[in-house]
Amino acid sequence: MGVAHGSMLLVYALIAIAALILLITRYKIYPFLVLIIVSLLLGLAVGMPMDQIVKSFETGNGNTLGHIAIVVGLGTMLGKMMAESGGAERVATTLIRWFGEKNIHWAMMFVAVIVGLPVFFEVGFVLLIPIAFNVAKRTGKSLLLVGLPMVAGLSVVHGLIPPHPAALLAVQAYNADVGKTIAYGLIVGVPTAIVAGPLFALLIHRAIKLPEDNPLAAQFVAVKPKADSELPGFGITVFTILLPVILMLIGSWADLVFAPKTLANG
Repeated sequence: MGVAHGSMLLVYALIAIAALILLITRYKIYPFLVLIIVSLLLGLAVGMPMDQIVKSFETGNGNTLGHIAIVVGLGTMLGKMMAESGGAERVATTLIRWFGEKNIHWAMMFVAVIVGLPVFFEVGFVLLIPIAFNVAKRTGKSLLLVGLPMVAGLSVVHGLIPPHPAALLAVQAYNADVGKTIAYGLIVGVPTAIVAGPLFALLIHRAIKLPEDNPLAAQFVAVKPKADSELPGFGITVFTILLPVILMLIGSWADLVFAPKTLANG
């Protein structure tokens, strides 16, 4: 059997994704095991040589884990520091004060779009998840109502707007104008984030009841809320959240200002 190409390859990929979702959500099979099995079966289905299937999976899995594990590990440390210092609590109370409890889902989408513009999805997620837990606790609202708008905002900017990889690859492939791509991305992306985030969250959060005890929330939400005077300032907390963003921007600017392989741009 030859290797599948074109539309058939896309069909096989869609079937594999559907199988992943079904096996994990409906049959509750351990996700990592499902990922291995479905990936190997997909390789067989599309006609990859037997000796390359496992090697391809190992390479892809190792590259992904090498990137994700570092980001998630360091991001979780930052999130825990924000929780212990009260920084996440400070941002939560400030957002609630600015937007009001009734509009907090709009606030989370707005913050996610701003934070997500210059950073990858997973970076923005680990930066904002402590704030989401604290906002949910402070307002007494479902984590779905707080978290879905956040995820929608991050997803849209990651998928549609340069300098994120997919959008930038499309710009290069079609020789498109980056400025227009960003503008069109925002025109399409913001309404998409509104529908998939706040509006969908308002529709679904009453129908889905989450468990009251969330082990992850315990890592990011203080058991005893601190007095307002004990919390760090809003400015220094936002600076801490945006520090990874600032460092990434400095790295990008270094490519333009300094010669490659020098001390400033090594």
